Amino acid sequence: MTDVFRAEGLGKSYPGVRANDDLSFAVAAGEIHALLGENGAGKSTLVKMIYGLVRPDEGRMALLGAPYAPHDPRAARAAGVAMVFQHFSLFDALTVAENIALGMENPPPRAELARRIAELSQGYGLPLNPGRRIASLSAGERQRVEILRCLLQGPRLLIMDEPTSVLTPQEAEILFATLRQLAEAGTAVLYISHKLEEIRSHCDRATILRQGRLVGTVDPRAHSARELAAMMVGAEMRLVDRSGRKPGAPVLEVRGLSTPAGEGVALKDIALSLRAGEILGIGGVAGNGQEELLSALSGETATAAGTVALEGRDLSAAGPEARRRAGLLAAPEDRLGHAAVPEFSLAENTLLTAGARQGLIRNGLIDRKAATAFAQEVIRAFDVRTPGPGTAAGALSGGNLQKFVIGREVLGRPRALVVNQPTWGVDAGAAAAIRQALLDLAAQGAGLIVISQDLDELLELSDRFCALNQGRLSAPRPTEGLTVEEIGLMLGGAHGMEVAHVSA
Repeated sequence: MTDVFRAEGLGKSYPGVRANDDLSFAVAAGEIHALLGENGAGKSTLVKMIYGLVRPDEGRMALLGAPYAPHDPRAARAAGVAMVFQHFSLFDALTVAENIALGMENPPPRAELARRIAELSQGYGLPLNPGRRIASLSAGERQRVEILRCLLQGPRLLIMDEPTSVLTPQEAEILFATLRQLAEAGTAVLYISHKLEEIRSHCDRATILRQGRLVGTVDPRAHSARELAAMMVGAEMRLVDRSGRKPGAPVLEVRGLSTPAGEGVALKDIALSLRAGEILGIGGVAGNGQEELLSALSGETATAAGTVALEGRDLSAAGPEARRRAGLLAAPEDRLGHAAVPEFSLAENTLLTAGARQGLIRNGLIDRKAATAFAQEVIRAFDVRTPGPGTAAGALSGGNLQKFVIGREVLGRPRALVVNQPTWGVDAGAAAAIRQALLDLAAQGAGLIVISQDLDELLELSDRFCALNQGRLSAPRPTEGLTVEEIGLMLGGAHGMEVAHVSA
């Protein structure tokens, strides 16, 4: 196979951190090439160098056999490199065609662009109406917009960053069919994901990084997911232990919970009963009310109707701080901006949710020593890779910040904890640690609601499963015996949505 991209001896350092050290690897034409590594292993720095966002300190790159040193993303795109980022950069108020035009250097006339979008989307099995507004699209359809924006450039190297994190299994299969079609046409695909089974199923080779250095390039189909994870972390993966849990009496009762229609999805007559020591898994395609449900339970948003009671105490009129004092804690999906303030240190970020419950604020005054000690406890217990509690949250990798956010709530000793996407964008080792921490918390008698788009995660963690569809919650089913295919149908609404009460 002919190499489309080659790196030789790439190195990049930041103050106190060696992000990449002597990296050499190649991506060939016609292959889907995985890039694996723990959070903080150097993957993001590497692809930023390839895409022209940062400049390497040492080494060289080649594209199609010629020296390649992009000084910015525009130069990278002009050379034939395109990238679909993990976080979408789309304007909700604009149409598909208008958003794509914004990402082009010299967009053609609107009618011509719409024709090209329609032709390309049909040709690659990614049907989209160029005139639809982004606000009306599902997460999977929004990703199609990002992909089509790249494909219109005719890339020789396409970089995909965590592309299936917001997709249902069925949407993920469509994506992989598209990537295989691109590869067969000669495009090289560099694919970043923490989902090891999908890498084993769909990728031709995998380059593995650990602590900024190259471990090696392997055939992922020749190794188990546990073996790949061991290469990433340098040790055998610990199996998640589900023992020690005995669901008890109801700890959280929700009845007739509804929210008014607004910017987000309106919740409709949500009812559930969560027992102490139980994990209730809630799945749903992105945009069906997951974050709205968490906000309504945490008290961040007002409800139009319904009650929320924790251990018999009615908290329906209580705000977030009063609910946290009572023991109802929450960890939202958006870790940077919602769960944490980027400019605040980790110690300062503990004050957002643990101030009163952990005694970090007394008589209106901040106990900075206590906040620092609590942050250090979270860092130690959840292996957060950071110089210390004084580090700004925005300086952490996404996975390490996620560990800090989850750890802050778990160590807050909740009676009931609601988490949304607990291991989103987190490497296999960190994901296993977070899941074990949630299981251990349930074993200690807390009730947990885990909202996730990772169906394997829900099957691994939860005792019962519900599907959230257009703001309605399905009747529960015991997780044992449920298949991914059955869950996929439930997420699409084929589960008797008229039954919305979750019985104890």
